[in-house]
Amino acid sequence: MKIIETISKRQAAGRQLFSFEFFPPKSEDGVLHLLKTAQRLKILDPAFVSITYGAGGSTRKRTHEVTLKIQNEIGLETMAHLTCVGSSRSEIYQIAKSYRESGVENILALRGDPPKDSPNFQAPDDGFANARELVGFLRESFGSFFHLGVAGYPEKHVEALTLDQDLDYLKSKVDQGANFIITQLFLENEVFFRFLEKVRKRGIQVPVLAGIMPVSDVAQIKKFTGMIGASLPAELLTQLERASQQPDSQEEVRKIGVGWATRQCQRLLEQKVDGIHFYTLNKSLPTLEIFENLSS
Repeated sequence: MKIIETISKRQAAGRQLFSFEFFPPKSEDGVLHLLKTAQRLKILDPAFVSITYGAGGSTRKRTHEVTLKIQNEIGLETMAHLTCVGSSRSEIYQIAKSYRESGVENILALRGDPPKDSPNFQAPDDGFANARELVGFLRESFGSFFHLGVAGYPEKHVEALTLDQDLDYLKSKVDQGANFIITQLFLENEVFFRFLEKVRKRGIQVPVLAGIMPVSDVAQIKKFTGMIGASLPAELLTQLERASQQPDSQEEVRKIGVGWATRQCQRLLEQKVDGIHFYTLNKSLPTLEIFENLSS
Protein backbone atom coordinates (compact mmCIF):
# COMPACT_ATOMS: atom_id res chain seq x y z
CA MET A 1 0.00 0.00 0.00
CA LYS A 2 1.20 3.50 -0.75
CA ILE A 3 2.39 5.34 2.36
CA ILE A 4 0.28 8.43 1.73
CA GLU A 5 -2.83 6.21 1.68
CA THR A 6 -1.77 4.63 4.97
CA ILE A 7 -1.28 8.07 6.51
CA SER A 8 -4.76 9.16 5.40
CA LYS A 9 -6.43 5.98 6.70
CA ARG A 10 -4.72 6.16 10.08
CA GLN A 11 -5.50 9.84 10.48
CA ALA A 12 -9.16 9.22 9.60
CA ALA A 13 -9.28 6.47 12.23
CA GLY A 14 -7.59 8.64 14.84
CA ARG A 15 -4.53 6.38 14.90
CA GLN A 16 -1.03 7.76 15.22
CA LEU A 17 1.44 6.84 12.49
CA PHE A 18 4.78 5.31 13.41
CA SER A 19 7.48 3.98 11.10
CA PHE A 20 10.96 2.50 11.49
CA GLU A 21 14.21 2.82 9.57
CA PHE A 22 16.78 0.04 9.16
CA PHE A 23 20.11 -0.13 7.38
CA PRO A 24 21.19 -3.11 5.26
CA PRO A 25 23.77 -5.25 7.12
CA LYS A 26 27.07 -6.23 5.53
CA SER A 27 26.79 -9.98 6.22
CA GLU A 28 24.21 -12.73 5.97
CA ASP A 29 24.28 -13.11 9.76
CA GLY A 30 23.49 -9.41 9.96
CA VAL A 31 20.54 -9.87 7.62
CA LEU A 32 19.16 -12.64 9.84
CA HIS A 33 19.56 -10.41 12.91
CA LEU A 34 17.75 -7.58 11.14
CA LEU A 35 14.87 -9.83 10.12
CA LYS A 36 14.50 -10.87 13.76
CA THR A 37 14.50 -7.20 14.78
CA ALA A 38 11.83 -6.42 12.18
CA GLN A 39 9.76 -9.36 13.39
CA ARG A 40 9.95 -8.15 17.01
CA LEU A 41 8.94 -4.63 16.00
CA LYS A 42 6.05 -5.87 13.87
CA ILE A 43 3.96 -6.15 17.05
CA LEU A 44 3.96 -2.34 17.18
CA ASP A 45 2.07 -2.22 13.86
CA PRO A 46 4.26 0.28 12.01
CA ALA A 47 2.76 1.96 8.97
CA PHE A 48 5.95 1.10 7.07
CA VAL A 49 9.66 0.46 7.45
CA SER A 50 12.40 2.01 5.33
CA ILE A 51 15.71 0.51 4.22
CA THR A 52 18.66 2.85 3.71
CA TYR A 53 21.27 3.07 0.98
CA GLY A 54 24.97 3.07 1.87
CA ALA A 55 27.26 6.01 1.05
CA GLY A 56 28.03 6.06 -2.64
CA GLY A 57 25.29 3.54 -3.33
CA SER A 58 27.47 0.88 -1.74
CA THR A 59 24.60 -1.29 -0.46
CA ARG A 60 22.34 -1.22 -3.50
CA LYS A 61 21.93 -4.99 -3.83
CA ARG A 62 21.60 -5.51 -0.08
CA THR A 63 19.02 -2.72 0.15
CA HIS A 64 16.95 -4.44 -2.53
CA GLU A 65 17.35 -7.85 -0.86
CA VAL A 66 16.39 -6.66 2.61
CA THR A 67 13.48 -4.58 1.32
CA LEU A 68 11.92 -7.60 -0.38
CA LYS A 69 12.60 -9.94 2.55
CA ILE A 70 10.93 -7.63 5.04
CA GLN A 71 7.97 -7.05 2.73
CA ASN A 72 7.47 -10.65 1.62
CA GLU A 73 8.68 -12.68 4.63
CA ILE A 74 7.83 -10.40 7.56
CA GLY A 75 4.75 -8.84 5.96
CA LEU A 76 5.57 -5.19 6.65
CA GLU A 77 5.04 -2.40 4.14
CA THR A 78 8.45 -1.21 2.96
CA MET A 79 10.02 1.89 1.51
CA ALA A 80 13.36 1.62 -0.27
CA HIS A 81 15.87 4.45 -0.25
CA LEU A 82 17.16 5.40 -3.69
CA THR A 83 20.05 7.81 -4.24
CA CYS A 84 21.60 9.61 -7.19
CA VAL A 85 25.15 8.62 -6.25
CA GLY A 86 27.06 6.48 -8.73
CA SER A 87 24.13 5.67 -11.01
CA SER A 88 23.18 6.82 -14.50
CA ARG A 89 19.60 7.55 -15.53
CA SER A 90 19.27 4.14 -17.13
CA GLU A 91 20.57 2.43 -13.97
CA ILE A 92 18.16 4.39 -11.79
CA TYR A 93 15.35 3.44 -14.14
CA GLN A 94 16.22 -0.27 -13.92
CA ILE A 95 16.43 -0.17 -10.12
CA ALA A 96 13.03 1.52 -9.85
CA LYS A 97 11.57 -0.82 -12.45
CA SER A 98 12.70 -3.83 -10.42
CA TYR A 99 10.97 -2.38 -7.34
CA ARG A 100 7.79 -1.85 -9.35
CA GLU A 101 7.90 -5.43 -10.59
CA SER A 102 8.43 -6.65 -7.01
CA GLY A 103 5.43 -4.71 -5.70
CA VAL A 104 7.39 -2.11 -3.74
CA GLU A 105 5.32 1.07 -4.09
CA ASN A 106 7.27 3.51 -1.91
CA ILE A 107 10.66 5.14 -2.48
CA LEU A 108 12.59 7.71 -0.48
CA ALA A 109 14.36 9.79 -3.14
CA LEU A 110 17.68 11.21 -1.96
CA ARG A 111 20.77 12.75 -3.45
CA GLY A 112 22.83 10.58 -1.11
CA ASP A 113 26.25 10.90 0.49
CA PRO A 114 29.29 10.71 -1.77
CA PRO A 115 31.82 7.88 -1.30
CA LYS A 116 34.33 8.41 1.50
CA ASP A 117 37.17 8.91 -0.97
CA SER A 118 35.20 11.65 -2.80
CA PRO A 119 33.96 14.10 -0.15
CA ASN A 120 32.47 16.48 -2.72
CA PHE A 121 29.40 15.20 -4.54
CA GLN A 122 29.83 14.77 -8.27
CA ALA A 123 26.84 14.05 -10.49
CA PRO A 124 27.44 10.80 -12.40
CA ASP A 125 27.65 10.87 -16.18
CA ASP A 126 24.06 10.97 -17.46
CA GLY A 127 22.95 10.96 -13.82
CA PHE A 128 21.27 13.36 -11.43
CA ALA A 129 22.72 16.27 -9.51
CA ASN A 130 20.17 16.26 -6.69
CA ALA A 131 17.02 14.72 -5.26
CA ARG A 132 14.76 17.23 -7.03
CA GLU A 133 15.92 15.91 -10.40
CA LEU A 134 15.53 12.32 -9.17
CA VAL A 135 11.95 12.93 -8.00
CA GLY A 136 11.06 14.53 -11.33
CA PHE A 137 12.55 11.63 -13.27
CA LEU A 138 10.75 8.98 -11.21
CA ARG A 139 7.46 10.83 -11.53
CA GLU A 140 7.91 11.26 -15.29
CA SER A 141 9.02 7.65 -15.81
CA PHE A 142 6.55 5.82 -13.58
CA GLY A 143 3.63 8.19 -13.22
CA SER A 144 1.75 7.75 -9.97
CA PHE A 145 2.87 4.16 -9.32
CA PHE A 146 5.39 5.16 -6.65
CA HIS A 147 4.68 7.31 -3.68
CA LEU A 148 7.82 9.35 -3.17
CA GLY A 149 9.26 10.59 0.09
CA VAL A 150 12.02 13.18 0.44
CA ALA A 151 14.23 14.33 3.29
CA GLY A 152 13.70 17.51 5.30
CA TYR A 153 16.34 19.09 7.54
CA PRO A 154 14.97 20.95 10.59
CA GLU A 155 18.34 22.68 11.12
CA LYS A 156 19.11 22.84 7.36
CA HIS A 157 21.27 20.57 5.25
CA VAL A 158 24.94 21.03 6.05
CA GLU A 159 25.63 22.19 2.48
CA ALA A 160 22.85 24.80 2.44
CA LEU A 161 23.84 28.39 3.15
CA THR A 162 20.67 29.16 5.13
CA LEU A 163 17.56 27.38 6.35
CA ASP A 164 15.45 29.57 4.05
CA GLN A 165 17.49 28.40 1.06
CA ASP A 166 17.04 24.80 2.16
CA LEU A 167 13.28 25.28 2.55
CA ASP A 168 13.03 26.70 -0.96
CA TYR A 169 14.79 23.58 -2.22
CA LEU A 170 12.47 21.36 -0.18
CA LYS A 171 9.47 23.03 -1.81
CA SER A 172 10.98 22.39 -5.24
CA LYS A 173 11.16 18.65 -4.44
CA VAL A 174 7.50 18.65 -3.47
CA ASP A 175 6.62 20.64 -6.59
CA GLN A 176 8.33 17.93 -8.65
CA GLY A 177 6.02 15.31 -7.18
CA ALA A 178 7.12 14.27 -3.68
CA ASN A 179 4.23 12.99 -1.58
CA PHE A 180 5.64 13.31 1.94
CA ILE A 181 8.67 14.45 3.94
CA ILE A 182 10.71 12.61 6.58
CA THR A 183 12.94 14.82 8.70
CA GLN A 184 16.51 14.21 9.70
CA LEU A 185 16.88 13.39 13.38
CA PHE A 186 16.49 16.21 15.89
CA LEU A 187 16.91 16.17 19.66
CA GLU A 188 15.01 19.35 20.53
CA ASN A 189 11.31 19.47 19.68
CA GLU A 190 11.26 23.24 19.34
CA VAL A 191 13.65 22.84 16.40
CA PHE A 192 11.06 20.65 14.67
CA PHE A 193 8.10 22.87 15.47
CA ARG A 194 9.86 25.97 14.11
CA PHE A 195 10.80 24.02 10.99
CA LEU A 196 7.23 22.76 10.50
CA GLU A 197 5.84 26.28 10.84
CA LYS A 198 8.22 27.53 8.15
CA VAL A 199 7.38 24.55 5.92
CA ARG A 200 3.67 25.32 6.06
CA LYS A 201 4.27 29.03 5.43
CA ARG A 202 6.09 27.98 2.24
CA GLY A 203 2.84 26.41 1.06
CA ILE A 204 4.11 22.85 1.54
CA GLN A 205 1.08 20.83 2.65
CA VAL A 206 2.28 17.23 2.31
CA PRO A 207 2.66 15.16 5.51
CA VAL A 208 5.85 15.74 7.50
CA LEU A 209 7.08 12.81 9.62
CA ALA A 210 9.31 13.65 12.57
CA GLY A 211 12.61 11.75 12.72
CA ILE A 212 13.52 10.45 16.19
CA MET A 213 16.66 8.54 17.20
CA PRO A 214 16.89 7.07 20.71
CA VAL A 215 20.48 7.67 21.83
CA SER A 216 22.37 4.54 22.87
CA ASP A 217 26.01 5.56 22.45
CA VAL A 218 27.63 8.86 23.45
CA ALA A 219 30.43 8.87 20.87
CA GLN A 220 28.01 7.83 18.15
CA ILE A 221 25.50 10.62 18.76
CA LYS A 222 28.30 13.20 18.91
CA LYS A 223 29.52 11.94 15.54
CA PHE A 224 26.03 11.84 13.99
CA THR A 225 25.02 15.33 15.12
CA GLY A 226 28.37 16.73 14.01
CA MET A 227 28.04 15.19 10.55
CA ILE A 228 24.52 16.44 9.89
CA GLY A 229 24.72 19.77 11.68
CA ALA A 230 22.11 18.90 14.31
CA SER A 231 22.22 20.44 17.78
CA LEU A 232 22.98 18.25 20.79
CA PRO A 233 21.22 19.79 23.83
CA ALA A 234 23.59 20.60 26.68
CA GLU A 235 21.23 19.02 29.21
CA LEU A 236 21.17 15.72 27.31
CA LEU A 237 24.93 15.74 26.74
CA THR A 238 25.58 16.33 30.45
CA GLN A 239 23.34 13.40 31.39
CA LEU A 240 24.95 11.12 28.82
CA GLU A 241 28.51 11.97 29.82
CA ARG A 242 27.70 11.48 33.49
CA ALA A 243 26.10 8.12 32.70
CA SER A 244 29.10 7.06 30.62
CA GLN A 245 31.21 7.20 33.80
CA GLN A 246 29.00 4.72 35.63
CA PRO A 247 29.99 1.02 36.07
CA ASP A 248 27.12 -0.12 33.84
CA SER A 249 27.61 2.79 31.45
CA GLN A 250 26.06 1.24 28.31
CA GLU A 251 22.81 0.44 30.12
CA GLU A 252 22.70 3.83 31.81
CA VAL A 253 23.24 5.67 28.52
CA ARG A 254 20.52 3.59 26.85
CA LYS A 255 18.05 4.42 29.65
CA ILE A 256 18.72 8.14 29.32
CA GLY A 257 18.37 7.96 25.53
CA VAL A 258 15.06 6.10 25.80
CA GLY A 259 13.74 8.52 28.40
CA TRP A 260 14.69 11.55 26.31
CA ALA A 261 13.14 10.12 23.14
CA THR A 262 9.99 9.15 25.07
CA ARG A 263 9.51 12.74 26.23
CA GLN A 264 10.10 13.97 22.69
CA CYS A 265 7.44 11.59 21.38
CA GLN A 266 4.94 12.52 24.08
CA ARG A 267 5.13 16.20 23.09
CA LEU A 268 4.99 15.40 19.37
CA LEU A 269 1.90 13.26 19.90
CA GLU A 270 0.27 16.01 21.95
CA GLN A 271 0.81 18.34 19.01
CA LYS A 272 -0.71 15.74 16.65
CA VAL A 273 2.22 15.50 14.24
CA ASP A 274 1.64 13.64 10.98
CA GLY A 275 3.84 10.76 12.13
CA ILE A 276 7.02 9.72 13.93
CA HIS A 277 9.82 7.94 12.08
CA PHE A 278 12.26 6.05 14.33
CA TYR A 279 15.90 5.68 13.33
CA THR A 280 16.34 2.28 14.99
CA LEU A 281 19.99 1.53 14.11
CA ASN A 282 18.69 -2.04 13.65
CA LYS A 283 17.93 -2.38 17.37
CA SER A 284 14.52 -3.34 18.69
CA LEU A 285 14.86 -2.83 22.48
CA PRO A 286 15.00 1.00 22.67
CA THR A 287 12.01 1.41 20.35
CA LEU A 288 10.01 -1.24 22.22
CA GLU A 289 10.76 0.51 25.49
CA ILE A 290 9.65 3.88 24.11
CA PHE A 291 6.33 2.39 23.01
CA GLU A 292 5.89 0.76 26.42
CA ASN A 293 6.53 4.11 28.09
CA LEU A 294 4.05 5.87 25.80
CA SER A 295 1.34 3.27 26.41
CA SER A 296 1.69 3.61 30.17
